Amino acid sequence: MSNNNFDDIINRSLEIRKKYHELEVQHHDSEWTVEEDALAFLTDAGLVGRNIMSQQQRWPKANSQSELEHKLGESIWWLIVLANRSNIDIKEAMEQFLSKTEKLIG
Repeated sequence: MSNNNFDDIINRSLEIRKKYHELEVQHHDSEWTVEEDALAFLTDAGLVGRNIMSQQQRWPKANSQSELEHKLGESIWWLIVLANRSNIDIKEAMEQFLSKTEKLIG
């Protein structure tokens, strides 16, 4: 994925989050906190695990490939949002992680 594509994904993700903030204010009179965003991410990450178990026939629920795909995408979206709200450049964080890990494993 080129940087331009990743930039587009980041920009689209943050625009969607702004719209959700508007809905939160409309329904609850305030935007979710960073902690609430983190909890929502963890909930979705847990659902990724459950959907993987289902896909691998290790959980007694009908497998839904589209639900798994949605939750994987949503989890990446949440990570972009959480990085932004924590003043972290997600592209730089990813580059640092990859470089460090590549050096560790050779």
